[in-house]
Amino acid sequence: MDEPDGRDPIALARSNWEEAGWGGDIAVGMEAVTSVMRAHQILLARIEAALKPFRLSFSRFELLRLLAFTKHGELPISKASTRLQVHVSSVTHAIDRLGEAGLVERRPHPTDGRTTLVAITEPGRELVEKATVVLNDVFANIGMPDDEATALVESIRTLRRFHGDF
Repeated sequence: MDEPDGRDPIALARSNWEEAGWGGDIAVGMEAVTSVMRAHQILLARIEAALKPFRLSFSRFELLRLLAFTKHGELPISKASTRLQVHVSSVTHAIDRLGEAGLVERRPHPTDGRTTLVAITEPGRELVEKATVVLNDVFANIGMPDDEATALVESIRTLRRFHGDF
């Protein structure tokens, strides 16, 4: 990969869009979408690097952290899916991998025979606590001041609401 030359490639792409006749809302939207996608790549790479020593992906970390936050360390699989905003099959895959590592286990629901619970194990709880300390270092320094990060969250919340995310 060539060394960066200090120019923003996404701003250059916007200029190309405008020169091609796709200005206004289209160019602004292209720049916004491309910027969000690139920011996602940058932050996910930092998160994945921080979690690598724990042999966790971010999605598996999120499931462990969610379970650790619950009162009894367990949730119905469908509820975990809803709270993480991912398809049940994605949660099931994460449960399979975490289960193989001894970090979670499936349990029958005590009152509903149709429901399966996913529960964090003690090794899972210990690992997620250690990983959270490391990941909090990433969260504490995402590369922008708190007021800008707060404004970014509000802007993205507007986009999410518009698209029916909540």
